[in-house]
Amino acid sequence: MFESCSISRSLVKAKMMTKKTLSRTGGKQSIILDTNKLYFAYHGPWLGGSMMMQRDQFVAKNTEIPSPSPTMQSLAAVIAVIALAVPVFAAPFAIEKFSGETTGKYIVKLKDGVSKASVLAALNSNITHDWNLMNGFAGHFSDDALGALRASPDVETNAPWGLSRISQAAKLTNQDTSALTYTYTFDTSPGRGVDIYIVDTGVFTAHTTLGDRARWGATFGGYPSADGNGHGTHVAGTAAGSQYGIAKAASIIAVKVLGDDGSGSVADIISGLNFVATSASSSGRPSVASMSLGGGTSTSLDNAVTSLVNAGIHVTVAAGNSNADAANSSPARVTAAVTVGASTIADARASFSNFGSVVDVFAPGQNVISSWIGSTTATNNISGTSMVTVS
Repeated sequence: MFESCSISRSLVKAKMMTKKTLSRTGGKQSIILDTNKLYFAYHGPWLGGSMMMQRDQFVAKNTEIPSPSPTMQSLAAVIAVIALAVPVFAAPFAIEKFSGETTGKYIVKLKDGVSKASVLAALNSNITHDWNLMNGFAGHFSDDALGALRASPDVETNAPWGLSRISQAAKLTNQDTSALTYTYTFDTSPGRGVDIYIVDTGVFTAHTTLGDRARWGATFGGYPSADGNGHGTHVAGTAAGSQYGIAKAASIIAVKVLGDDGSGSVADIISGLNFVATSASSSGRPSVASMSLGGGTSTSLDNAVTSLVNAGIHVTVAAGNSNADAANSSPARVTAAVTVGASTIADARASFSNFGSVVDVFAPGQNVISSWIGSTTATNNISGTSMVTVS
């Protein structure tokens, strides 16, 4: 069986097993017997469990995640501000502290096409550096000027740590994964016009963080057309939720291929992918398929994923939660897809994350807060490479 890749405040196995009882300290125990099906056997704390995740600091083909370098090494004694959006000019920005000694100055990097002269006039600040090399400058800025930047509608200040981490190059100084006080910088209309197909346990489309941007697409396997598990809703919230999501203007389409216990067949998953291909072709809209599931090798599933990519659909897949080579699991081993491994808030590979040459990137996946089922405002803090197949 395959397993959708997530865990509740701990780790979840995501590898092929034959008649193996999962060691646990609580939650639901499962014995995997049929190696021809997908499995998502467990939500609950484990002993020695492992899982999959992804990270915002994209590291190609590498099992070790290097510490990120400063955005502007040339000014090592400056607090870096990557200004991607001043409210008046609709250019998203981020404020990033340099890890070394600072002088109190800020670097401002504008988006291409934004008038530097207009920004400077609006800021009315002491500019110390002006460059042609990039559309930006550096200087001393008043609290009012910085306040205007921070008040931009394109900057979220109640975000989970993972969103903050993917919008800056530097390692997070705050290491509290439960806090919702991080800053996330995003474009003025992130994901607008894009459809994200969540191929999973379904999506609670009525969740407030998804607004009117989520709809039910299709169900395969004879299951109820609802997310009775929570896994798919969590993935959807991280993909496009108003508070926990990356692409806050994207549309979510639920494609249920796993039951409420998380299990499902390869045939149903392929049917789900076939629906995605047909729907995306009909709409003509840019489309992404998020596959937070995995298990033993399946050539049929691999071929279906490859065909979806060849049809022009961006496919992200979980690397796996077994602390093993992802080349031994599907669809993680599909080279045409983006295979994502897990990182921690400390920029380390999560102990459970799969690795190897087929892993394309790493992104935040341990202790991720996102939308959940049970009420329209429910949340859950869980971990797994499922939490990172949305970049």
